[in-house]
Amino acid sequence: MIEVKNLVKDYKSGFFGKKVRVLHDVNFSVSDGEIFGYIGPNGSGKTTTFKAILGFVSTTRGDITIGDTDNHDVGIKSRIGYLPESPYFYDYLTGVELLRYMGQLHSVEKDILNERIKELLQKVNMSHARNVQLRKYSKGMLQRIGIAQALINDPDFMILDEPMSGLDPMGRREIRDIILEQKRKGKTILLSSHILSDVESLCDRVGVIINGVVVRIGVLAELFEEIETDYEMFLNTDIETLKSNLDLNGINIDRRAGFVVLRFDEKNKNKVINSLLGHNVEIISLYPLRKSLEGLFVEEQKKGMVKK
Repeated sequence: MIEVKNLVKDYKSGFFGKKVRVLHDVNFSVSDGEIFGYIGPNGSGKTTTFKAILGFVSTTRGDITIGDTDNHDVGIKSRIGYLPESPYFYDYLTGVELLRYMGQLHSVEKDILNERIKELLQKVNMSHARNVQLRKYSKGMLQRIGIAQALINDPDFMILDEPMSGLDPMGRREIRDIILEQKRKGKTILLSSHILSDVESLCDRVGVIINGVVVRIGVLAELFEEIETDYEMFLNTDIETLKSNLDLNGINIDRRAGFVVLRFDEKNKNKVINSLLGHNVEIISLYPLRKSLEGLFVEEQKKGMVKK
């Protein structure tokens, strides 16, 4: 559905117009019917990539195709739904007026549009605020109506930039269900989110971008295999006893629920166990922490900071 090849974006900065490169030969593709997560820290280039795909910003070089069509082809825009990060809409409009306006921009027929507006307001749980001006909406309400406007043209391909931002747990669950429903319909979705647990539960594949460079792309199960497992150990002892009997280099120590808790990686596991057994410290439990997207993200971000 979408392919990004060798995408480079430079901006000019400061009085002398010094060139600053924010995207460095970005390459990735999103297949039909796939949910692709695009994650990275603030300022890593996620939103710039999305704007380049949509044609909102010019690119220094590179090629972007949607389907088999160049992304600058005006006709392809009618097949795209877009939710920007921190969406801003004309705040004097009501929810219904915004959806009608967006539907008219996409040339949705009047009878179909009216039914579509009613359906989407129910889907995002905003029927009660249909005639309320957007300036009176909360952040979560704006996010919901933003999702609705991204769906107004029944797009084949969606770009969702931080779709869970500002939502409470119930709202996040509802939006996750909507995204998964679109996938079941065969839609293709490219999304970013700082809520990594949501990305993990939604996405077929992820790409990690650090400092404008895509450093990892793959299926989550395969990427998790490359992460070292951390462990947590609960002990019935006191911290001072541990400090006098155990080398704590590379080990985090904490107190939780009346126990001393150690956290360490695979490399330190045998050292910790042997030291504690040698000093007759009571071990309550030892278990591996679940490998997660957060672990992968943090690992890659640390590498990026070192390179920078």
